[in-house]
Amino acid sequence: MSSPDAAPAAFQISIQPSGRVFTAMAGEPMLAAGIRQGIGLPYGCKDGACGSCKCKKLSGTVVHGVHQSKALSPEEEAAGLVLTCCGVAHSNVLLESRQVTSEGAFPIKKMPTRVNQLEKKSSDVMLLKLQLPANDSFSYHAGQYVEFLLRDGARRSYSMANAPHTLSAGLELHIRHMPGGKFTDHVFNIMKEKEILRIEGPFGSFYLREDSNKPIILLASGTGLAPIKAVLEHMQFKGIARPATLYWGGRRPVDLYLDGWVRAQLAAMPNLHYIPVVSDALPEDDWRGRTGFVHQAVLQDFPDLSGHQVYACGAPIVVDSARAAYTTHAGLPDDAFFADSFTSEADKQALAA
Repeated sequence: MSSPDAAPAAFQISIQPSGRVFTAMAGEPMLAAGIRQGIGLPYGCKDGACGSCKCKKLSGTVVHGVHQSKALSPEEEAAGLVLTCCGVAHSNVLLESRQVTSEGAFPIKKMPTRVNQLEKKSSDVMLLKLQLPANDSFSYHAGQYVEFLLRDGARRSYSMANAPHTLSAGLELHIRHMPGGKFTDHVFNIMKEKEILRIEGPFGSFYLREDSNKPIILLASGTGLAPIKAVLEHMQFKGIARPATLYWGGRRPVDLYLDGWVRAQLAAMPNLHYIPVVSDALPEDDWRGRTGFVHQAVLQDFPDLSGHQVYACGAPIVVDSARAAYTTHAGLPDDAFFADSFTSEADKQALAA
């Protein structure tokens, strides 16, 4: 018989202003508990490295596991902010997250997939198309991601680059080669068509909030274009005519590996504007477009973002810099910045150092 003073086996987690409620087991991170129960909490890396899951604790006790200070600083923690990915409830907890809606999450599934196509889009970007099982339905929001389940138990996360309505043609992913990377070395050097891979998903809270008519800034660096591409396809399919400006950054023009595809969308989407930005062009590139850091190009054109929504995706330094600059200097509300930070394995391993 348990002691009358024993801690309860579970705690209630409530989210305002949506009113969503779920239960976290003792020792279970709140994010994992929310995902398990279909609650659309915001998140990115799930490893305490990106800060996408950060929200305000209104009441209760939360104890954090290992995380990076850039994701949650001591000052932010002292001010009542928490990371749900590594935050464990030690009492009933009331959180504030305006990104949580009443919409239920799609079911997370594990399934085999077959490689249908491998197409190199640049020296270090591979477009990968996967065929899903014919007898297994798979639903997701444009902008979400899947995880590859490797044989040794490791996982690698990649965003879907096509909208759900195009799924009959296969699942499209954009893979950047990380030399020495366990998965990407295989993709670029060994992988063949018809190879069988296992995936799990969908994951992530990066998708278009369709309950708003605010103009949109889409910010991508490198293969951060992948989920943005899915969002654009979804907007076109649904006839969403909100003004949208895409800023896509790369080191050199060749890094803008689907520049032609983006430009082709402009005719079909008259409210879409496209600003490519290159940071390290060489003389032989003959680049005559915008230069510098892509997140700063947004501020040059939109010094006041108070009436916008921003969807940012790509390298953590780009996403983190954009979030800080836009909310601090351009008046963007915290709950109008949606992000998917492409946290690398090196970033995650730094947590264990």
